[in-house]
Amino acid sequence: CDDAFGPIVAQRLQNTDLACGDVEVLYAPTAGLSLLELLEDRVAVLIVDTILTGRAEPGTLHAFPIGDRVPTNNLINSHEVSLPTALSLGRQLGYAMPDDIRVLAVEAGDVTLLSERLTAPVESAVEPSLSAIKCWIRDKSGELTSPEPLTIRSRG
Repeated sequence: CDDAFGPIVAQRLQNTDLACGDVEVLYAPTAGLSLLELLEDRVAVLIVDTILTGRAEPGTLHAFPIGDRVPTNNLINSHEVSLPTALSLGRQLGYAMPDDIRVLAVEAGDVTLLSERLTAPVESAVEPSLSAIKCWIRDKSGELTSPEPLTIRSRG
């Protein structure tokens, strides 16, 4: 149910003027090594996903740089390659991986129920997440020195 947060945010962003020029909004339901080609040559990436920390109320937004911590098991594929591990391997293989990868994740309330609707607390986090993403884009747009687009990657 709340796993639809990323795709919903991506869809809302695609319907704005932000998804043009230097900004690319993608819905990418993939993980691990499958991300290498998608991330190659990117300047900056913002991953939008759900997270289950158990330490925050559902609907709470978390923002953090990618590292050893990943938002959900969605960023680990069936071969158990986490995103940080895939990025490290990509660099070792000569892929130009972005140095600037951040995660914006909402604390999920329910990730087991199959539904097109978000739980109320997670639904209430959609607008604040859009505002946070717009701020991130404005900050990054001022830093762009490459013609390559920014990427907002969402998970479902």
